Amino acid sequence: MPELGKYAETVLSAYAASIVLIVGLVAVSIIRSAKIKKQLQDVESKVKNNG
Repeated sequence: MPELGKYAETVLSAYAASIVLIVGLVAVSIIRSAKIKKQLQDVESKVKNNG
C-alpha cells in the first residue's frame, strides 16, 4: 500500500465508504431481484391457471 501520510485517514475512510455503498447496492439489488422474481412467478401462475 502506498504511503498516504497525513491523508491516510481521509483516503481510507473514502475507501470504506465506497465499499459500504457498493455492498449496500448489491444487497438491495439481490433483495429486489428476489421480490420481483416471486411476483413474476405469481403472475405467470395466475395466467397459466386462467387460460
